[in-house]
Amino acid sequence: MRKITLLFLICLSVKMNAQQTDKYKKLDSLLHYLSENNKFMGSVTLREKDKIVFSHAYGFSDFDHNVKAFPKTKYKIGSITKMFTASIIFQLIEANILKLDTKISKYFPEIKNAEKITIADLLGHRSGIFNFTNDPDFAIFSEIPQTRESMVKRIAAYEPVFEPNSKSDYSNSNYLLLGYIIETITKKSYPENVTERIVKKIGLSDTKYYGKIDASNNEAFSYAYDGKTWEKREEWQESVAYAAGALQSTTDDLTVFVRALFEGKLINKTSLSAMTTITDGYGKGIFTFPFFAKTFYGHTGGIEGFSSMLGYNQEDGLAYAMTVNGANYDTNQIAIYVLSSYYGTAFKWPEFKTVAVDEKKLQSYAGIYATDKMPIKITIAYNNGGLTAQATGQSAFPLTAESETDFTFEPAGITISFSENAFKIIQGGMTTDFKKDQE
Repeated sequence: MRKITLLFLICLSVKMNAQQTDKYKKLDSLLHYLSENNKFMGSVTLREKDKIVFSHAYGFSDFDHNVKAFPKTKYKIGSITKMFTASIIFQLIEANILKLDTKISKYFPEIKNAEKITIADLLGHRSGIFNFTNDPDFAIFSEIPQTRESMVKRIAAYEPVFEPNSKSDYSNSNYLLLGYIIETITKKSYPENVTERIVKKIGLSDTKYYGKIDASNNEAFSYAYDGKTWEKREEWQESVAYAAGALQSTTDDLTVFVRALFEGKLINKTSLSAMTTITDGYGKGIFTFPFFAKTFYGHTGGIEGFSSMLGYNQEDGLAYAMTVNGANYDTNQIAIYVLSSYYGTAFKWPEFKTVAVDEKKLQSYAGIYATDKMPIKITIAYNNGGLTAQATGQSAFPLTAESETDFTFEPAGITISFSENAFKIIQGGMTTDFKKDQE
């Protein structure tokens, strides 16, 4: 009987291992499929507690020179940087150098409402300080080196968006100020603090404050798909992104970081509890996102043409990281595919069909469209055999034909349906009618 039981256990183990292998093969095939169809370039890592179970890269780190990405490729992680910044702030609080209720007037008396705004307000996006990346001139100054003085002066000039601690509204300005506070207290630069307090402390090997992209150092460029090929995006100055978004990393390193954060290797339980307490959708440097009944804590990021996502499920000890340097598809949907593969949840394999639309028909859609629902106009342009759409003050994006009248832009979940001298735009469950200007 004992031999039979042992044999049964061995067979069961082999079967379970085979199932695990199959699900990762399916996931790898799916991500390759997305990459081969010019929908996705980037890296994905899944970590079960302290063991990496999936780590692969897709597409190119340097498309122009045909350099393929691999798991050690470093990507800019954008606002995931805020999790690092918040962790350092909590370390300073634990050292009794700073308090959550410290008013920022101590550091920035020139900021409007500074005498009412606390460190906790900055961490939880409850300060009411205008988000500098929403400045109409952001596209201009984002590519120009900035000093602490110039950025604080710019932030101080903005009018408050709301009364401090009355609600939450995402603002990158909060985390620039937190980075400057870290430097003031420690007498060390923000990059030095990240290196000493996080990178060296938990043994990260590929995480640092970014500079000009160096392809020879396994650093990826970011791209936008123009309907025909991948076009390289302009680089932002790191002094603009700073403590709100100026780190680069690998997906492997990111999963080490978030695991260490929740295992008490960076901050204590009291700090973690404060960090993960959600108010109006935000924690302090972190937020939650659901996957069916599962709850993940983490952050997303977006900078230049990069996007990223990092999450941790405490119940399963599962860390998930994705960094993207080229997206022509909804990255949130890619995340759903990854987690569905891991948890064995059924999903429909995406299909990409090519629909040929007559050139004259495409040209007939070109023009400027307006709506009385919002103060923007959308320009539809015909270029190189396809259509692009561009909203006022934003970059143009390519439209993919689903039929003669219906076009999509998957990364933003947009569908545009044309009729005579008009179109409907559908996004996030909302439909808005636009009419062509007849001037």
